[in-house]
Amino acid sequence: MDAGLHHDGPNIVSIRSDVDIVAARIAARDVARRLGFGTLDQARIATVTSELTRNMLSYAGEGDVIITPISRPTEKYQHGIEIVFRDQGPGIIDATFILEHGNTSTGKRVHGLPGAQRLMDELQIETNNGSGTCIVCRKWLR
Repeated sequence: MDAGLHHDGPNIVSIRSDVDIVAARIAARDVARRLGFGTLDQARIATVTSELTRNMLSYAGEGDVIITPISRPTEKYQHGIEIVFRDQGPGIIDATFILEHGNTSTGKRVHGLPGAQRLMDELQIETNNGSGTCIVCRKWLR
């Protein structure tokens, strides 16, 4: 997480089943609504949460989604939402390639990461083969 960001309390959703995907989506949309995001951005945030949570469940089997209202100092404080997807799965072998091309190096089409990159303002991926993945997405109020 970046220096200079102020974090209010996080909302943590443990992901173990499809029901948890829905819970994470609802939680993210609710935080976005409370922060003042419009309905289109709420839908974008909910979509990214749903897609990346589904990927986590599919590839890692379980993990956590941490949804946090954030702010950073600018001329005035800029407010936003940070969503962290953290698992202990096998990692993402081709993360950079997937983001650049929208598919794996073997040609399998991938929607979650490229879509998240398009719909959010910031996307960071930390992954190591065999030791899990941490994806951090941020969207700022405009």
